[in-house]
Amino acid sequence: MNTAEAKRVLETALICASAPLPLHDMKALFEGEVGLDTLRRLLDELVQDWQGRGVELVALASGWRFQSRPEMRVYLDRLHPEKPPKYSRAALETLAIVAYRQPVTRGDIEDIRGVTVSGNIVKQLEDRGWIEAIGYREAPGRPALYATTRQFLDDLGLASLDQLPEISGPGSELTPAAFAALDDAPTLLGDGQGSLALEAEAGPDGQVPAEAAVDPAPVPSAAAAPERLAEPTPAVAPSADADTLTAPPTATGTPP
Repeated sequence: MNTAEAKRVLETALICASAPLPLHDMKALFEGEVGLDTLRRLLDELVQDWQGRGVELVALASGWRFQSRPEMRVYLDRLHPEKPPKYSRAALETLAIVAYRQPVTRGDIEDIRGVTVSGNIVKQLEDRGWIEAIGYREAPGRPALYATTRQFLDDLGLASLDQLPEISGPGSELTPAAFAALDDAPTLLGDGQGSLALEAEAGPDGQVPAEAAVDPAPVPSAAAAPERLAEPTPAVAPSADADTLTAPPTATGTPP
């Protein structure tokens, strides 16, 4: 297969894929005829080919995908006038703490927030696929250690945790404001949202109102997801402290 044909096949697969395409899946398209170095070069060429258009090819945590550019969001939102589900401030603060301080236990989150964390909040974030239990701390009760998932990064349009906005100050400042810069995350093809629903519903106890406690719409099938030129950085970034990780019986979230 010549290079031009391989590039056409790769472009078609990326546009039509129902999920982010990692490099090993792209390689399977060609049954060994195209190597990884050639794939990387073709991806670079496709990125350049789509410059200046409303859609771009980007690398995310779990693979490569085509998605609309952030500046197109205002127009695409007109196709989806309904508002996305909103999350409580407590849920967003919990998510921010997990993202910046992972791996953490519920106790760690409560210490930082200064209030009790509802099990419903943790379950909501797990059900959405943004956090998962990656092990247990060797402490009384063996509490679960939570970290973010690749789905979390994909939904924010990021390839690694290093791309989260920098913050400063004590842990008490790990709030939804940490994600303010990400509210314009790229919009997926055919999707009017394209980012986390970051508008918090204020409740006296920090709980999500009944009408807001719904999972956002799933990633549409028209968007494919990219992977870095090298294999993607894992979404989970355990800290270097003395926590001992023991794999849980089952894991939630997106598979690697």
